[in-house]
Amino acid sequence: MSGQKSAREFTAQMSVRQGRWRLYVALLNTTEQWPEHRFGRSVPTFTDRTDALSLLGFEPVAGAEWTWTEDSEIPNDPASPVVLIAAIRVRSLPEVSA
Repeated sequence: MSGQKSAREFTAQMSVRQGRWRLYVALLNTTEQWPEHRFGRSVPTFTDRTDALSLLGFEPVAGAEWTWTEDSEIPNDPASPVVLIAAIRVRSLPEVSA
């Protein structure tokens, strides 16, 4: 399979800011710009998220599931609004060099 690059694994995260959902792939340890997709105000479905990942050139790793974490908008303030962050392990879609 000469000319084919191996898939790299990363973490995709989704969060909401100012009422709009944003999905991005954290390309840690690279110099690449983090790919991003913005959704509307409703919570993206599983299919919406998978389709957006595909548009960005990624797919969930086999067996990976979305996990949801609760954080606070203002650290160490128990009255702070809640921020939800979703994450899933993804891999780059297979690429073939010309």
